[in-house]
Amino acid sequence: MGSSRLPGKVLKDLGGKPMLAHVIQRVKRARFVDEIWVATTSSELDLPIVEFCHEQNIPVYQGNEYDVLDRYYQTATAAQADIVIRITADCPLVDPDLIDQLVTAFLQTGVDFAANRLPPPWKRTYPIGLDIEVTSYSNLKLAWEKADQIYEREHVMPYFYDQPGRFKTLLLHHELDLGAKRWTVDTPQDLDMLQKVFDHFKDGPFSWLDVYEWLKQHPEIEQINAEIEHKQMQEVDDRYHPEKK
Repeated sequence: MGSSRLPGKVLKDLGGKPMLAHVIQRVKRARFVDEIWVATTSSELDLPIVEFCHEQNIPVYQGNEYDVLDRYYQTATAAQADIVIRITADCPLVDPDLIDQLVTAFLQTGVDFAANRLPPPWKRTYPIGLDIEVTSYSNLKLAWEKADQIYEREHVMPYFYDQPGRFKTLLLHHELDLGAKRWTVDTPQDLDMLQKVFDHFKDGPFSWLDVYEWLKQHPEIEQINAEIEHKQMQEVDDRYHPEKK
């Protein structure tokens, strides 16, 4: 709830329901997801998230506000997870079929970490907002024990890929490069853009490819947030880490 660019964003209304509700609803349709947990903080600001989860009968863990890697590890431990799929709550278009595709690739290739996106300077070919990361609980524990950089703790997964050769990793690419598209919600412009998407599709099941085809017919909608710059991997929140200013 304490987002620096759009406070309260995860419970902002999208098409008549909180954004977090869309994320949960879409993740539930993934065949390989056994259980969904929400990893939030112990801050009083995030009590509305806890209340929402209780109302929806969604398990919720309240953890460290600043050390997000610790929060994810503690949540995975509480869930007794075997495989951990990380989805961020500002991605209301996250796609269940894409989740299943990435989990399948993770299992079939035997890698330590799989994703369909990595932050700059790596190349991504899926729209920003379809972000999925997969690893095993044992590897998450190893990252939790070893990661010692502030950005590695705040952004959860960089320890898996910020040094080549440390882990076996897989980056899933889309045949057509759509990596410049911005479908996440981190600013008022992002919310405005996604409002129009959800106003069109309403509450029915739709895929990310449905959104892509519709936006091709309405390119003016993607111009709403086209000027927003995505955060870099090593950026950290100065409110949490004043020594980085």
